[in-house]
Amino acid sequence: MIKITTDSTCDLPRTLLEQHDISVLPLGVVKAGRLYRDGVDITTADIAAHVDAGGEICSTNAVNAADYEALFRSLREKYDAVIHLNIGSGFSACHQNARLAAEEVDGVYVADSANLTVGHGMLVLAAAEAAEAGKSVTEILALLEELTGRIETSFVLDRLDYMKKGGRCSAVTALGANLLKLHPCVEVIDGRMAVVKKYRGSIEKVVADYVRERLSGRTDIDTRRAFLIDTCADDRLASIARDILREDGRFGEVLEAKAGCTIFCHAGPDALGIILQKKA
Repeated sequence: MIKITTDSTCDLPRTLLEQHDISVLPLGVVKAGRLYRDGVDITTADIAAHVDAGGEICSTNAVNAADYEALFRSLREKYDAVIHLNIGSGFSACHQNARLAAEEVDGVYVADSANLTVGHGMLVLAAAEAAEAGKSVTEILALLEELTGRIETSFVLDRLDYMKKGGRCSAVTALGANLLKLHPCVEVIDGRMAVVKKYRGSIEKVVADYVRERLSGRTDIDTRRAFLIDTCADDRLASIARDILREDGRFGEVLEAKAGCTIFCHAGPDALGIILQKKA
């Protein structure tokens, strides 16, 4: 049997993690000088409340090599092999740390998702489904290598103060966008984030325009599955995107998730993304 493991940055809903027996290692979140574990003893609501009350925007810590090694050793006692998928190496030291740990434990294989949030999660899900289907380690790793370049992750932001604090955009850019009421669309390209468009207007209008543009005229999308992800405290933005996807009518299933603390620390509240898979 092959065990699939991942980091909390995959943002897969708990129901899917449990259904496919996927083990998750939480990244660290630093709030007011104290270290918490993503999704274990801190929530996105905790972070938002802290910042809204005037606190510093929280920072994140990679999983350390010792924690990876401890998990890998315990799992190798029960499984023939372990395949671990990290958040992209361009975003965190998690991948490097997991590789260091895997060098100490036979039968552990570490894959770089080159992605984040449920773009990373879609790869985790594909690996778990392949393992359940009886695929070998070699076959699953080949599948992941082929699939990684076909995951299209993008999202629109409502606020830029979180991204600025995380070093992802400059103070000048953030100020200019806020004054002009611009909402950047960020896409993961070659394992890095890039601003590919800027929308103007209310975040509700922006989400509708963004989702429609992502789908319009596309013949290169694998329509078996799409993923919606958001950082909202309510359902208002997800409902807009959900309705547009239903109107489109092409997708076999549309999965939805709320971003965890790691992603929230950088994207801030009221961000929404759609993750698509391109055809081979």
